[in-house]
Amino acid sequence: MPNLLHLKNLMEVCKMEKHSILDDKVHVYKRRGSRFWQCSTYMNGSNHRVSTKEENLQLAIDFAREWYMAVYVEAKKIGRDNRIDNLVRRFRGEDEVLVQAPASIPSAYRQPQQAATAKAKRSGKTFAEAAQKFVGEYELSVAGHRNERYAKSHERRIHNHLNPFFGEMSLKEISAGLVQEYRIQRTQNTSNGKTPSRSTLHHETVTLRMVLKTAHRYGWIDAIPDLTPPYKTSGKIKHRAWFSPEEYKMLYEATRERARNPKQERYRTTCEDLHDYVLFMANTGLRPDEAGRLEYRDVTIVTDQDTGTRLLEIEVRGKRGVGFCKSMPGAVMPFQRMQKRHNGRPLDQVFGKTPRLLNKVLEELDLKTDRDGNVRTAYSLRHTYICLRLMEGADIYQVAKNCRTSVEMIERYYAVHLKNTLDASAINVRKQKKKPKKPKD
Repeated sequence: MPNLLHLKNLMEVCKMEKHSILDDKVHVYKRRGSRFWQCSTYMNGSNHRVSTKEENLQLAIDFAREWYMAVYVEAKKIGRDNRIDNLVRRFRGEDEVLVQAPASIPSAYRQPQQAATAKAKRSGKTFAEAAQKFVGEYELSVAGHRNERYAKSHERRIHNHLNPFFGEMSLKEISAGLVQEYRIQRTQNTSNGKTPSRSTLHHETVTLRMVLKTAHRYGWIDAIPDLTPPYKTSGKIKHRAWFSPEEYKMLYEATRERARNPKQERYRTTCEDLHDYVLFMANTGLRPDEAGRLEYRDVTIVTDQDTGTRLLEIEVRGKRGVGFCKSMPGAVMPFQRMQKRHNGRPLDQVFGKTPRLLNKVLEELDLKTDRDGNVRTAYSLRHTYICLRLMEGADIYQVAKNCRTSVEMIERYYAVHLKNTLDASAINVRKQKKKPKKPKD
């Protein structure tokens, strides 16, 4: 009986008109007597096929390409589950039904793909081995030069996203097309229902490139594939969430009122700390992590020689290492109140963790998001400091230096949306037209 079935399959193959696409991963064929082209692929130990419902060969090939990418992404998620066939039905706009395991197609289609897969598994190192090598090297190489949390972020991306997709693959299998399939999978298959942002995918691509560079350094691959996202366009110009002068006034007046009249007496100190935190952050431009590491010995109250006002000189420790900051005069009183209230000693932290009460106050004031939907956090106080300085005419280079960032970053995320940075006298220029000379008699 098996011999008769095999003979029947061979006879069916002889009756087919067939074409192979995507490096023999997908086969497009038409049985004798049928109007429509069909497509098939071998994946996860099973054959999958579907009718394209197309009579034109080129349209059938276009359908097969999109179908294969959808099936590939779903197969990575659910393995050999029957839901692959449900995906095919969703792809074609049909209702989902519970179906049996897909029927086999003739062995003439299966053998080349199986041989290619087996050959790829036998050749060279896997991505998981290269990733392990990279993680071990990177933490030792950047120790003391990059923030520890930044180094750990690469390991987290590898463990959560890259290894589940690329881990068992041979490094020589990874191509630009496969990386694009990974991006599609990350966009479609999300655990919390939230699509990863453009910057998240960019960070994952950076980590992937570092792993492949490690593999190339040790001769495990001959070259690094092109990891540039296809169809890339210029990103939309977006500003970072901040508080306008009116909104900032609403915020600090609300925190001041809460500090004077807390809802419960036991929370008085917490409310007072929140008020001082808001004023301190908006007058120094520190990042929340920098403020969290700040100790009393890092802050000195001085009288500025140029302006004659009292301000804070702060030794900042953050993701850029050690830097320095000179505050606005409005940061002096909040710092002194914090030191007096907590009897701060030189080695004590000024604020520690970001006050949780800040989110509640923002929600009560309906300031949690701006009109564009950008979420406001403690980081928005730093953005407010930068924007207010630019609006008041401060030199952009000095602001960048004081905030331990670059002029390019400020121009990209802050200066583009501030009307005060536009000089109307330079824009509204009208050149006088020369009067035509009268011809001489």
